[in-house]
Amino acid sequence: MSFETKIEEKYKDIVKRYLKNRDEQALYLGQKFSRNAIEQTIPPEEIIGLHKKTIHEIYPDISEEVLNSFDILLEVMMGYGLAYQEHQSLRSQQQELKSEIDIAANVQQTLLETDIPEVESLDIGAISVPAKQMSGDYYHFVLDDDNRVNIAIADVIGKGIPAALCMSMIKYAMDSLPESRNTPSFVLENLNRVVEQNVDINMFVTMLYGIYDTSTNVFSYGTAGHEPGFFYDAQTNQFQDIPGRGLVLGINRSTKYTSYSKELKPNDMIVLLSDGVTECRTDEGFIERKMLAGLIEKKLHLSSQQIVEEIYRELERLQDFQLRDDFTLIIIKRNV
Repeated sequence: MSFETKIEEKYKDIVKRYLKNRDEQALYLGQKFSRNAIEQTIPPEEIIGLHKKTIHEIYPDISEEVLNSFDILLEVMMGYGLAYQEHQSLRSQQQELKSEIDIAANVQQTLLETDIPEVESLDIGAISVPAKQMSGDYYHFVLDDDNRVNIAIADVIGKGIPAALCMSMIKYAMDSLPESRNTPSFVLENLNRVVEQNVDINMFVTMLYGIYDTSTNVFSYGTAGHEPGFFYDAQTNQFQDIPGRGLVLGINRSTKYTSYSKELKPNDMIVLLSDGVTECRTDEGFIERKMLAGLIEKKLHLSSQQIVEEIYRELERLQDFQLRDDFTLIIIKRNV
């Protein structure tokens, strides 16, 4: 007995059993037959043809109109079968791509992972949340042998996997320049050449790089077109924008950058952020920097880590819990 004949006989037995008993067991056998048909790559239109033949054999006197109706069903299922196969193929590809992106996101998180340094004179808090699976934001801390805290915060102008790969490259470019950490402007100039040579011409990187000297409480920094943060003056209870100018990385390899400095008094703060913080969109538009400063001011009694986490939750709520851009916020507070 050929394979086709076996299939026909099996299907005929299932149909006869169901028509006679109409029990759950017959339905179960039908489901089992369906799974086997899929495994044997039998297309839907062949099942319809088999059903038409089976019904005609069981009821030889069945009307011609009823039999002809199966021809319409056959045409419908042929189109359906092709569309279904294409859908399954696309779904399989999407699942494979999602799996690869999940792995890439975990690898990126491991590559860019950084520890917040524990320094007696400072209270540091940081949070970074990607809008999608992979982030185009980056922040990094290094505590050097002289007890100086080196800080970098950067944002790739672009999204998705290309931005994430670019940020990973920036991280390793920074690691290859340990001798330049004393001068923020020199760090930015070296990174600018790396970005200009290795990154697509349509992709740029903003960055603020700073060094906090715990022996003098002076914060030296340079900026490459990055979103300005805030200095908080505890004595006057006022926020002011962090001043500084500089071209984004990757436009002109000959660009020179300037180093700035600011001394912090007890309870003064440095607030660093990515544009995903200030570009949080509410029903009334983007939040204003004044509003952000006000939110921070209300939470000054908390630790730096508690402040950044509560600010994130507040802004996430204002956006109906849907981030539109990567969110990075860092607060560095000088202890008394």
